[in-house]
Amino acid sequence: MAIHFSQERWARVRDTFARWWAGTLERPAAEVVVYGAYAPESPRPAAPLLDQSNCHDFRWSASEVVDALDDWLSQQEFLGDAFPFVNFHTFGPGVLAAFCGAKLDNSSGRVWFFPEKELPIEEISIRYDPENRWVRRIKEIYREGLRRWQGMVLMGMPDLGGVMDVVSTFCGAENLLMALYDAPEEVLRLCGEAQEAWFQAYWDLAAVLRENGNPGYSDWSGIYSAAPSYILQSDFAYMIGPEMFRTFVLPHIEDACQRLDNAIYHLDGVGQLVHLDMLLALPRLKAVQWVYGDGKPSARHWMEVYQKIARAGKRNFVIGDVQEVCAQLGGNAYCTVGARTREEGEALLRSLGVPV
Repeated sequence: MAIHFSQERWARVRDTFARWWAGTLERPAAEVVVYGAYAPESPRPAAPLLDQSNCHDFRWSASEVVDALDDWLSQQEFLGDAFPFVNFHTFGPGVLAAFCGAKLDNSSGRVWFFPEKELPIEEISIRYDPENRWVRRIKEIYREGLRRWQGMVLMGMPDLGGVMDVVSTFCGAENLLMALYDAPEEVLRLCGEAQEAWFQAYWDLAAVLRENGNPGYSDWSGIYSAAPSYILQSDFAYMIGPEMFRTFVLPHIEDACQRLDNAIYHLDGVGQLVHLDMLLALPRLKAVQWVYGDGKPSARHWMEVYQKIARAGKRNFVIGDVQEVCAQLGGNAYCTVGARTREEGEALLRSLGVPV
């Protein structure tokens, strides 16, 4: 089926994001997708649309999975800086744990990860397995999609998770918190193993994407980069103070920024604001996604956080109140939103000075 996009549009996307990452774009980078903008061109595919509730169902071939994705993408309108994109967060947040032998459980409809066996921390080892069934499945879908779409659709990296979050999967959050005091050397060992497993997985998957003509790089956040990139995170960091963050989390964030061309940090929740100064001091961190959290004042009430990020020379990945916040931040800001109609999407883009 026809994807409503073109190589000329891709050239514009590449140019826009090259300037945004470099800090020279004079208006916000803004992606607007109108879902269901076009009527289906053929009967509904047999396979369901890939998501966390069905990612375990290997009865559907990679070709059938791509049929469903193709049908879904062909109904979308891409406005502004948007582009056709398949988000592989469908295998769950922190899927690196499954790549390293943890159990993927989606019986609730959402993916969670658990160790196959609970072990004392000194007996736990984290190793990436390139022949793991989940790795093989993702690669199969990658290859089939890239063969089908011939560079018109970008296939994203899965949600690998944060290093401490993956360690927490194998140890248990409460046990890991205790180990920070009782066995810090073991925590550091596991963090080092998880960091290496993370990059082994990243480069292994990136090689498949690159060799099969993926038009760039993205991840669960949906932002585009022509060069290797990722949105880094540590949800576990919400539960620890600045000194422990400096010891157990920050070195791995800094190392990842060195290895990737374009790195963002996912600053999730008010409990992580105490870590912001350390993150902003990282010279190769390019941007921050501030997520204020449920039950907190909306994005427009956090302008001091966005402005602090901008003053540090980093860019802002904005969620919520995008029209007001992005208008104030200008070329420093990026946002991605869905629209109900083309007219609604175009109105937002015009208000931000973004070509439709």
